[in-house]
Amino acid sequence: MDSITHIVLGACIGDAVFSKKIGKKGMLIGAIAQSFPDSDVMGTLWLSLPENLYFHRGITHSFFFGFLMSFLLAYITQKIFRKQALSFQKLVIFFCLQMWLHDILDTCNSYGTGLLEPFSHQRFSFNLLFVADPFFTIPLIVAAIALLVLKTKSPARKNWIIAGLILPCFYLIYSVSNKDFVDEEVSKSLTEQKINIAGFITTPTPFNTWLWYIMVPTDSGVYIGYRSVYDAKNYVTPFAFYPKNEQLLASRENSKDVIILKKFADSIYTIEKNNDSLIFNIPRFGRIAGWDKNPTMFNFQFYLNDGFDNTLVIQRGRAKELDRHIFTRMYYRIRGIGKD
Repeated sequence: MDSITHIVLGACIGDAVFSKKIGKKGMLIGAIAQSFPDSDVMGTLWLSLPENLYFHRGITHSFFFGFLMSFLLAYITQKIFRKQALSFQKLVIFFCLQMWLHDILDTCNSYGTGLLEPFSHQRFSFNLLFVADPFFTIPLIVAAIALLVLKTKSPARKNWIIAGLILPCFYLIYSVSNKDFVDEEVSKSLTEQKINIAGFITTPTPFNTWLWYIMVPTDSGVYIGYRSVYDAKNYVTPFAFYPKNEQLLASRENSKDVIILKKFADSIYTIEKNNDSLIFNIPRFGRIAGWDKNPTMFNFQFYLNDGFDNTLVIQRGRAKELDRHIFTRMYYRIRGIGKD
């Protein structure tokens, strides 16, 4: 999830646990605890971009890391608040559970999270939420603001914490229900179109849980489609095929960047040539306004040209063409196709 979500979620939990002893400072402790796994951003200081992409959400997002760091953070916190005599055991449990919650939430989107590092390099993605979903985060933001404004002893603080935490949980359950429905309909569409697959992936399009992006990987490429929860049940989801074009990597297959990118992509990628540029696409991050335009580029485009600046390799695609007109057309797409 995005940093804002982790910060406000941690702040609400921190206030619930520590407000009686240290007041609103508990919110700060909670925000730090919930954000600590993202300390891997420091990897940008010494890693190449492909290495950093793979390093992110790796070891620092593992259960093992959370368990170890909880003792260090508990020790530091206890020293800072020694006059309040905070329980070391309680601090360890608090920090550990906060970081584990961060890790689990990050598995809800498509990036991939190394929960079992360093014992297993498997990345987990359950594709339930877009990386930034306002419907999930806004209740937490409102609750955190209320906690900052209200007096420490105000009885209303408890109600704001409960509301701030429960509403996102209900939204997550609702998203699971939507995903189950879309998966069932996509499976029917693939069967009807006789597309032979080993499996498929559905993940929400930006900022909602009603319009879903569908990725169907094969050995030779990937099928891409979109499905709204409001599409008619008899609507057959159309798919466009994007070839893998592995042959375009013939001169670069031993490149360190390419080897790491293939690992980061979990071997689901496409290669394309645009004029003099060779582009490595990772389809799981979606396509630029793909529900609205066809053809269009993938969000994740890593240019393999020497000297090309790939700093915004993911954000570049996500931000491109996003304006009110795109969201207006997204709204109409969400409303569904194939209805009488």
